Amino acid sequence: MIWLEQFRQKLVTAERAVEAVKSGDRVYIHPGCATPEILVQALMRRAPGLRDVEIVHMMTFGRADYVEPRYEGVFRHNALFMGGNVRAAVGEGRADYTPVFLGEIEDLFISRALPLDVVFMQVSPPDEHGYMSLGVGVDCTLTAARCASHVIAEVNRQMPRTLGDSFLHVGKVSAIVETSHPLLEHKAEPFTALQRRIAENVASLIPDGATLQMGIGGIPDAVLSCLRDKRDLGVHTEMCSDGVIPLIEAGVINGDKKTLHRGKVVTGFVLGSKPLFDFIHDNPIFEFHPIAYTNDPFIIAQNEKMIAINSALQVDLTGQVCSDSLGVKPYSGFGGQVDFIRGAARSKGGKPIIALPSTAKNGTVSRIAAELDPGAGVVTSRADVHYVITEHGIAYLHGKNLRQRAEALIAIADPRFRDELHDFASRAHYVGPRAELMA
Repeated sequence: MIWLEQFRQKLVTAERAVEAVKSGDRVYIHPGCATPEILVQALMRRAPGLRDVEIVHMMTFGRADYVEPRYEGVFRHNALFMGGNVRAAVGEGRADYTPVFLGEIEDLFISRALPLDVVFMQVSPPDEHGYMSLGVGVDCTLTAARCASHVIAEVNRQMPRTLGDSFLHVGKVSAIVETSHPLLEHKAEPFTALQRRIAENVASLIPDGATLQMGIGGIPDAVLSCLRDKRDLGVHTEMCSDGVIPLIEAGVINGDKKTLHRGKVVTGFVLGSKPLFDFIHDNPIFEFHPIAYTNDPFIIAQNEKMIAINSALQVDLTGQVCSDSLGVKPYSGFGGQVDFIRGAARSKGGKPIIALPSTAKNGTVSRIAAELDPGAGVVTSRADVHYVITEHGIAYLHGKNLRQRAEALIAIADPRFRDELHDFASRAHYVGPRAELMA
């Protein structure tokens, strides 16, 4: 087998593999649960011989030592989506943030607007034909590997083999580092009673036969727990978590009514724990694709009854949605929110949903805001927003004027803040001075 000889020839230590990184290079790192920590740490040990290396990735797990002050001048991180391991560095100006729709990241690599020199990735062992699976995360990494000058693959015996457009041949990588260790996990916290109330409102809009997209966190997990009595649900999403397992096992998620990729759970990556990794291994219900495909609004819209469920940090009284920053400080990223909001809006019977708690900071701040905080970024425009949901109800904004929007949003705000929100709406002439709050 020719591929086996290629594999052996490319097999090196992590230290030897990262010698491919030169000063001035741009290095892309496989994100999420696929973060190749062994390669990252080997690169840190090589730091004394490097200058001006740019590190590019979406949300990674584990350590991100390259953003530490001691590496200034050696490494500079450019976040395409921020996780907790780099957020402080971006906020303090030691790292950069690029606002971009998740579905458009790969085109930056292809067009060489953001050319890549080296890719660090983590994959499964090759099959009998020499193809390695990207396992828990195809995301933007498969395209990155196809565009980069050098591809370093950590072949982890514990990486699941996932199906779909998720394979890279041994002949397409520059160096291989063999390992065997557990993947980084994202273990969900139990959702709260408040998140459950929000989820119940969301679930009331989900019909049998719907196709779902949802993100990560307490609200999406709570929504999944509210769907046990639904039938023939499908999934087309950028990511999914452990919460899909019981619904698939119960036959609630079967994809039988999907109008695109019938019978398949279509996703770009998973964020979860070992039970999920075991569940997706060689499981034919899962079909992994690059994010440029899963998040293409024109592809998403081909799923009838497409229900897109996304979260927000703030929504102002006109319907503007801030999801990526706290005032001027970047917090996360655009992600796929707009990709799926627009795709679901164009789906036959689709529903784009923004779901969030009505308050923050232990009930002292209203997330339904008179105005967005100064400097806050608008991820989803008020013209794109359809449904906004809190624990207090559902506001439908699409096609509504400013008065109707303000009234609907005030009605789902926490009751403690409704008077001041109404006073602002009156001063801004969104509503008249005598307008009454909706029940």
